[in-house]
Amino acid sequence: MNLDQILRAAVKQSITALYGQSPDNFQVQPTNQEFEGSHTLVCFPLTKVSRKGPEETANQIGEYLSLHSGIVDRYNVVKGFLNLVLADRVWLDTFAAIFTNPDYGQLPANGQEIMVEYSSPNTNKPLHLGHLRNNFLGYSVAAIFQANGYTVHKVQIINDRGIHICKSMAAWKRYGNGERPEVTGIK
Repeated sequence: MNLDQILRAAVKQSITALYGQSPDNFQVQPTNQEFEGSHTLVCFPLTKVSRKGPEETANQIGEYLSLHSGIVDRYNVVKGFLNLVLADRVWLDTFAAIFTNPDYGQLPANGQEIMVEYSSPNTNKPLHLGHLRNNFLGYSVAAIFQANGYTVHKVQIINDRGIHICKSMAAWKRYGNGERPEVTGIK
C-alpha cells in the first residue's frame, strides 16, 4: 500500500470512529504551498455526516488522527480545510520502501512490443551536438516505454539516403538520357 492509500484509510477510519459512518468520496489533495502540511482533507462534504460546521469537523478529525493514527504528527485548519503534517517516521519508512524495491516505478510487462528509432545520422555528414540530443531523447523515450511494461526495440538506421540522393535520381531521370555509369565510365 502506498502513502496516499494509508492516509486515506486512516482518514476513513477516523470519520467512521467519530461519526459512525464514512463516505467514500472524501477528497485528500496536496496542501497549498503557503500552508504547513503535505496533504489536505477537504471537510465541506463531510458536514453532512458530522452535522457540524466545516472547521469544527476538521478540528475533530485532525485531533483524532494525531492521537490515534500514528502517521499524523500535527495539523492545522484553514476555513474547513484540514492540513496534515505527517510524522517524520512515515516519510522515512516510505523512502526506505522505495529504496529497497528494485522494481519501484516499473509496471509489469503488458505483452506489447514497440520500436523506437532514434539518431540515424547521415553517414556523409559530420555528427554534431544535435545528434547527441536526439540520442538522449530517443533513449529516454525508450526507457519510459520500458518502465510502462512494453518490450522495446531500439533501432537506428545508418544510411545516406537523404534529399541529395532523391535529387540525383530525379536529375538522372530527367537529364541522364538513360546513360549508366558502366557505359559512360564516370560515377
